[in-house]
Amino acid sequence: MSYLKKTEYRIVPIESFTVIRNCSGCGTKAHYRNTNRFRVNANGNQLDIWLIYQCERCKHTLNLSVYERQKAAAVPKEEYRRFLSNDEELAKEYGRNFSFFKKNKAEIDIENMDYRIVKLCDPKEDIEESVPGIIIIHNPYELKIRPEKQIAEVLELSRSNVKKLMEQGRIRTELISSQSISFVVDDLN
Repeated sequence: MSYLKKTEYRIVPIESFTVIRNCSGCGTKAHYRNTNRFRVNANGNQLDIWLIYQCERCKHTLNLSVYERQKAAAVPKEEYRRFLSNDEELAKEYGRNFSFFKKNKAEIDIENMDYRIVKLCDPKEDIEESVPGIIIIHNPYELKIRPEKQIAEVLELSRSNVKKLMEQGRIRTELISSQSISFVVDDLN
């Protein structure tokens, strides 16, 4: 009976996404960074809540809409309390939420993003190391990272070694979706 050990990883941005946008203060395209602060405005029983981004150069601000013209009762009380206290973790959650930026039609600087690759589950220890393994790398933020670079980082090899192993057929890749790749590793020794 043959077993393939399966190990999964996830690519996680270290910081919030950076927004690229024309800055009226600088007069050119600029990078805006998350300030980890919210702006909350109440008008009657309606709320507007924004996540505040700031130009790196001139400190001009950009408000990205979290809630617009929502009834106060529609915003969960605990989340509302976190908005009011400028909860840094909540700001980072929104700052890494791809659909939040799509909703705000904000261009994200994906090319220059710092990230780390986190192991999701450990393979069973009783499986021999020489057994081929399946490694899946999830990329939920769709960061633009070449598959061989992802594999090299997971296996702690150089990209040129990974390319050579791929040419020899000792590493075989499969694109599962735009958010995941899978590869099988034969004995690397």
